Amino acid sequence: MNIEELREYCLLKKGVTESFPFDETTLVFKVAGKMFCLTDLEDDFSLTLKNSPGKNLELRDQYQAIQPGYHMNKLHWNSIDIDGSLSDRIIKQLIDDSYRIIVENLPRKKQEELKNK
Repeated sequence: MNIEELREYCLLKKGVTESFPFDETTLVFKVAGKMFCLTDLEDDFSLTLKNSPGKNLELRDQYQAIQPGYHMNKLHWNSIDIDGSLSDRIIKQLIDDSYRIIVENLPRKKQEELKNK
């Protein structure tokens, strides 16, 4: 996966926007104003994604490329090095999980709005 494939994949999801809220190199994908994926356009290609605390620990034990989230709550976020050691299928599943977790925690009204888009 490269940055363009990441952008295309994230933007296909309902209600997703992209922006640079922190600086000119940190690309952030949000659903209903909530972050679910971050990447830096200057440094080595990596993603920061949300998951459940238990799943995060499991992923960190299973994959060397997955570490506690850089500059994020390390209980809920992982940073994933896109170094070729993880398949695109696994990366997409992690993106899907992060998106789903954010959507599931939105108010019901927002969830319904997303379903109807």
